[in-house]
Amino acid sequence: MKISVITPRFAIAGVPLAQLRFARALSDKGHDVDLVVGYVDPMYEFPKVAAVNVLLWNHPQVRGMLLPLCKYFRTTKPDVVFSAEDHLNVVVLLAAFASGSKAKISGSSRVTPFDTYSSVPFTKRWILKQLVRAVTWRADALTCVSKDMVEQYRRVFKAPPHVCVYNIVDNKLSRLRMEEPVEHDWLLGKAGPVLVAAGRLAPWKGFPDLIRAVKELSGRKQARLLILGDGPLRPELEALIIELGLSDVVSLLGYVENPLKYFKRADVFVLSSHVEGLPNVLIEAMMCGCTPVSTDCPTGPREVLQGGKY
Repeated sequence: MKISVITPRFAIAGVPLAQLRFARALSDKGHDVDLVVGYVDPMYEFPKVAAVNVLLWNHPQVRGMLLPLCKYFRTTKPDVVFSAEDHLNVVVLLAAFASGSKAKISGSSRVTPFDTYSSVPFTKRWILKQLVRAVTWRADALTCVSKDMVEQYRRVFKAPPHVCVYNIVDNKLSRLRMEEPVEHDWLLGKAGPVLVAAGRLAPWKGFPDLIRAVKELSGRKQARLLILGDGPLRPELEALIIELGLSDVVSLLGYVENPLKYFKRADVFVLSSHVEGLPNVLIEAMMCGCTPVSTDCPTGPREVLQGGKY
């Protein structure tokens, strides 16, 4: 079976990494898999993916993928297509219709619809909402990554067909990677508990709140915090660390190719996000045996932690 897994961009972030993992899993099952990537963030090098046909395009804007996808559907003729993120789902469905593709199409939504759509007429988010309504008929399946998101879509759209399908996280490769050695001094000779957080250094991840929380904690317990990831907020976070006198307590490690080995050896994983769909990184940390602490986002963490059970 010819299967296409499509993602709008590649970066070290939840959606593209989940799509990459999904493509590998389908290939392992013996399928002929294309991984179509609309754009690769220049900050990152795309990883080698054995047994998957990788197509790297150069379309920073999702709408720029429409005509290439029409051509791709006509020439490649996939049997099944999996896309992720609502903007891309619309483009994929339009391309399938325009090209006459017979492929079965599954579109996955990854963030809360309250951040994606608007009821204010003629705004970009309102137009996207109308486009989704217009092309939904062409989809064979529409999914969300959490049950809470399904409920939110039911509030935004009348009788939406969305169902919950969780991301793939645990696999053999992950189990091997978490056992790789770590060279960081804080994890080799622990002088106290080590907290770890990971994600794009962006406003919605809540890292300034987390750093301030460590400042409050430092007066009572000598805990240290490692933050894995990079992004536009890095200069602001570096300045905040210096301002609060936490240079010996908080460390920004930047992009880390294998965060699992850090999760395996840290004492606590902290998710400080304001918004999530279903946080893969929280699940990965729990898989590594790291104690989870999380903010209560509108969707995601509460479902993963089962209301505080974990």
